[in-house]
Amino acid sequence: MRCGLVFLMLLSAVLATWLPAAAQAEKRVALVIGNGAYQNTTEIKSTKSDAADMAAALTRLGFDVVDGGDLDKRAMERTMRAFTQKLSHADVALFYFAGHALQSGGQNFLMPVDARLRSEGDVDFEALPLALVLRQMEREAKTSIVLLDACRDNPLARSLARSLGTRSSLIGQGLAEVRAGVGTLVGFSTQPGNIALEGVGRNSPYATALLKHMETPGKDVGGVLVAVRNDVLQATAGKQVPWEFTALTDEVFLHPAAAPPAPSATRPAPPTGALPAPTARGELPPDDDKEMEIAFWNAVKNSRSPTMLATYLDRFPRGTFAGLARVMIEQLKAEAAGAAPAPSKLASLPTRLPDAPPTPGTSPQGLARALQTELKRVGCEPGSLDGNWGAKSRQALEKFQRLSKLSVPTGEPSEAALQGVAGQLGRICPTECDKGETEVNGTCVAKPRPERKKTVNRPARQNAEQPTTSPGFRVCVGGRALGLCTN
Repeated sequence: MRCGLVFLMLLSAVLATWLPAAAQAEKRVALVIGNGAYQNTTEIKSTKSDAADMAAALTRLGFDVVDGGDLDKRAMERTMRAFTQKLSHADVALFYFAGHALQSGGQNFLMPVDARLRSEGDVDFEALPLALVLRQMEREAKTSIVLLDACRDNPLARSLARSLGTRSSLIGQGLAEVRAGVGTLVGFSTQPGNIALEGVGRNSPYATALLKHMETPGKDVGGVLVAVRNDVLQATAGKQVPWEFTALTDEVFLHPAAAPPAPSATRPAPPTGALPAPTARGELPPDDDKEMEIAFWNAVKNSRSPTMLATYLDRFPRGTFAGLARVMIEQLKAEAAGAAPAPSKLASLPTRLPDAPPTPGTSPQGLARALQTELKRVGCEPGSLDGNWGAKSRQALEKFQRLSKLSVPTGEPSEAALQGVAGQLGRICPTECDKGETEVNGTCVAKPRPERKKTVNRPARQNAEQPTTSPGFRVCVGGRALGLCTN
């Protein structure tokens, strides 16, 4: 029995070295669909291999993959439902679709292989709205990634547009823009309104580049998509420009970097939560994300609020100060309950909670980036999340202060402002939609076109019949007398 237990422990350790770190710590779910054998429009040859290769890569990256190929509408619905049933409490959800798609009325629809479109109304019954899948992902998963290799040339869409005549503008070329919710990234194989190229090899240009870069260790999904864009631009001579809309609030690594090697026996490992070795100036080595993390920690570390400290763990669960934050939270909760903290958890701390140890100073750009990211999370659009504090960022902070009714400084980025914004759980600033759009569940969608009122031609009312007199007679009035006169 003891030998069997030892064997299982050794086996678990070996498997842990094979899998990416995120696969061991996160719940990752993926949906991969490749439709190419279309019955009523042009066949796409590479989608089957695109989807198969993508499913294999995602499996290697630790995703629980639900996949399907050449699916009709009912099969697509069943596959999507199987995917949504696995989404509960997922850390990362990813959807990759290769095949035909079209936009109608500003909305994107994915095409099953049996779709047949003769009129505008057929789109609602023959295709599946992208918003359906996106809504399910955003509802359940912490981070949602959608990759659409679906802007191919679609004769079915052109035929439908011709049949609509003067209303053909409802069926646009390529796909429409998607306004992503917080924590969501939507990537297109080419820019909105344009058409992606098919390619000549096993995979499409977009899938080829994705498969090349997505398993690069230590590169976040934003860096992966930049590399993909450059490869596709080169492969298509600048004709196809991959595009994405993002509202991610943190970096997402499909293949996290390998853990650093174990320290040698002559140099003990630093304690949990310890900072990396400082530079000559006593600061951390320059790193944009580390600067933002330090700015966030400096804003919350002295709050003496378990809830506020927990916001740091939400944003940086494996951050430099994560261990210290958990210890401080435990002690603060114990103090609030009036009981001594558990010695097993806090043996290294004194009975009184000390002030947080000194940390490197907050860099202005790291503070600005952290505040911009938090403003974006609560719906107050600050512009680019690049750490440059301009007019748009200032207006976003002023709008937050006005709508939240919190007293926070609004001139320049400050730790007080960052703490105030980070403490908000939900959206503060309402979604602002463009003209012709309306907000539905936090997403801007095109307003429905008002139905034309049919005019009903009612028969004209008959004139009231005039009293007639007997033929040959007329009424004669003279003075005070009334009588009948003959003609």
